[in-house]
Order: sequence, then structure tokens, then C-alpha cells
Amino acid sequence: MPAIKANDVTIEYESHGSSNDPAVLLIMGLSAQLTFWPPALIEALLGAGFRVVTFDNRDVGLSEKFHGRKAPNILRQAALARIGIKTRVPYSLEDMVEDTSGLLQSLEIDQAHIVGASMGGMIGQLFAAKKPSQTTSLVSIMSSTNNLSLPRPSRRLAGPILLKRSKATTKEEIVDDAMAFWSLIGTADAEADPSYLRERIEAGIERSHYPAGVRRQVAAIIASGDLRQHVRKISAPTLVIHGSDDPLVPVEGGMDSARHIPGARLEIIKGMAHDLPQKLLPEITRLIVEHVVSTEKTQHIAST
Repeated sequence: MPAIKANDVTIEYESHGSSNDPAVLLIMGLSAQLTFWPPALIEALLGAGFRVVTFDNRDVGLSEKFHGRKAPNILRQAALARIGIKTRVPYSLEDMVEDTSGLLQSLEIDQAHIVGASMGGMIGQLFAAKKPSQTTSLVSIMSSTNNLSLPRPSRRLAGPILLKRSKATTKEEIVDDAMAFWSLIGTADAEADPSYLRERIEAGIERSHYPAGVRRQVAAIIASGDLRQHVRKISAPTLVIHGSDDPLVPVEGGMDSARHIPGARLEIIKGMAHDLPQKLLPEITRLIVEHVVSTEKTQHIAST
């Protein structure tokens, strides 16, 4: 796969389809590699006439790692953030927005439909607010405004991200840890094939396993604070998708995004947790494809 320099950061990416087609840029979430985008979603977008670009965020996958850039104590940072005190961090979500913008520029893509999941949804919201000329439309999935008054995940979920340092050393132990975490945040009976998720996790770990980056990405989310002041400026057509049963980013997060993004449409998917499960993927895919196709048609009509 190719890598490119964007915002002075080496970014690993994949480009699918023709460079002559309108682009859809997919932004993954916390510690998730580009390989976690469901192939069926990519194929559906290609079939609808779009070019699809996926990439590894900084500090994950095959993109540049920020070795030696120590994240603050996450609990202390979160506590200070709640009383308005900022902590020095290696980078923020705003820096990741610049990575995203730089990637599009390097690929000579003037404007793209931005689709972000979880942390990627936060990056997408900031991108649409700060880079309107590069944003055709926005889809924010299982994400949030980072509003401190919103419900938070339970300690049993936050613990594995913020507190627990895994003692796993072998590939099998690392996969078991990941499977245990997904069992906490994922949709019930998500996959038709029980081995599907494990195989994807194993493939991801073989591609890259870099737990040090997770804490820096969490620190970036906390440091970026409440996004409401930014998302109110979004002018691109926006679709917000959220699961009714999301235990990690409760559905109120998506509702808050839709409430503060002008004209945003909210779709709550019954039974969906914090993942893109096979059993609900057709519905999620339909919503995304319809949104980007509708936006393209509207823009074409407006330009003629």
C-alpha cells in the first residue's frame, strides 16, 4: 500500500476506484486501522460511482508513530479538563484534521465526502467545520461533540482504554484481549460467522500492533474539548448515524451532534452498539450511499 507525506506526517492510505470520480474519504476511530472499514461498504460506494480513500490515522497502523512523545496521565488530564484546565499533549484532533486535509491535497482531491466513525467522526466534524471548501458532505457515525455534560461510558468500558495496561505478549493473548473488549462494546449477535471478527482482528495485529498510540489518541480527544463551538459552523449536508445500544459513546452523543450541526439528519439504528456489525451493515451502507448520492445530485443541479 502507498504512503504519502501530509502535514509533515507519513500517512498510509488506500485509494479505490477512478480518480475521475467524486471522492469519499473514510476516517477510522480510536486505534483502528484502515482495514476495519467493511469491504462491503467500500464496494457499495464504488458501485455508486465514487472513488473511496481510506487511511491510517497517525499513531496507528502503518502511518507514522510518535515514539517518545509521552501522553499525560489520562485520568488526571480528564479531571483537569472538567474544570477547564488544559494539559500539554503530543497532538490534538485539530492536528489530525490537518493530516486529513494534507492527505487530500497530496492526492489532488479538491473536495470529498467525509465519513468518520467514533473518533473519526469527531475528526470529521472538526474537518467539516474548519475545512468547508474541502467538504462535500459529512457522515458522522457513533460519535459525539465531546460535550462534558453528555453521558459517559461506564468504568468497566473506560477501564480497558484508560486504565488497563495489557499483559498480553503472544499474538493469541493480544487477540483474546481484543475479542474481550469487542464483546463489551459490540452489537449482540453482530456477525453471521463467529470467526469473522477474530480473523479481522488477527489480520490487523499482523499488520500492526502499537498500543502506545492509543493513549496519545485518547489524550488528543480530551485535549480538543467540547466541539459544539465548531460544529455549529458546519455548512455541508450532514448525516449522523448512531446505535441505540452504544455503550461506549451513548446515543446522546450522536443526538448532540445532530442538534448542533445546522440541518443535520439523525438516524438512530435500533440494536446497534459501538461497531459496524454485519447484520446491520446493509442499513448503514444504504444510509451513507443515499446521503452522498443525494448531495452529489443536489450540487450538480445547483451548478447547472
